[in-house]
Amino acid sequence: MENMDNITIFTHPLIQHKISTLRDINTGSKLFRELVEEIAMLMGYEVFRDLPLEELEIETPLCRATVPFIKGKKMAIVPILRAGLGMVNGIHALIPSAKVGHIGLYRDHETHEPHEYYCKLPENIDQREVYVLDPMLATGGSAEAAIQFIKDRGCTNIKFLCIIAAPEGIKRLHAAHPDVHIYAGQVDKCLNENCYILPGLGDAGDRIFGTK
Repeated sequence: MENMDNITIFTHPLIQHKISTLRDINTGSKLFRELVEEIAMLMGYEVFRDLPLEELEIETPLCRATVPFIKGKKMAIVPILRAGLGMVNGIHALIPSAKVGHIGLYRDHETHEPHEYYCKLPENIDQREVYVLDPMLATGGSAEAAIQFIKDRGCTNIKFLCIIAAPEGIKRLHAAHPDVHIYAGQVDKCLNENCYILPGLGDAGDRIFGTK
């Protein structure tokens, strides 16, 4: 795992191997969905390594003992629709008490800028630590807009998780939200003329849901 200026890039062999399989054009939707979920869970182990603990007393089958539990912390998972849905189960399995919100954005095919069509966030979002999920950080427009929607509701503790990022997207997201830490499985070379990541993996939403 590499830590740079407010970005963490995962170098774990399991994550790298699974991302390589995601990229393969011959990987079908079922396996693709499973891999996205598995990668999200593997990333989550590192993302949540600094969660605070507290000592609580329990009864084991043999005696009473004081053991560590994650300290009560309000968290929320917010996938960017629709591809972000593929990462939710992997993260939610690790923190099942987290609330789940949704932000729907579509990209204008001419300007490549995002437009909102849906936004539903958990109550008290301003009091929660929020994890925004999207498999791809391409231009950075959708991530920038989604995070701004959350900030507009008073939230100040936000992290962004993606599987593949482009340098252009990282630059834009850092410029707009320098306080938001980015977690990426891999950083690719660049965007093409249609603002798709190269080498990338194609349209993550289409490959997750088997659409064109």
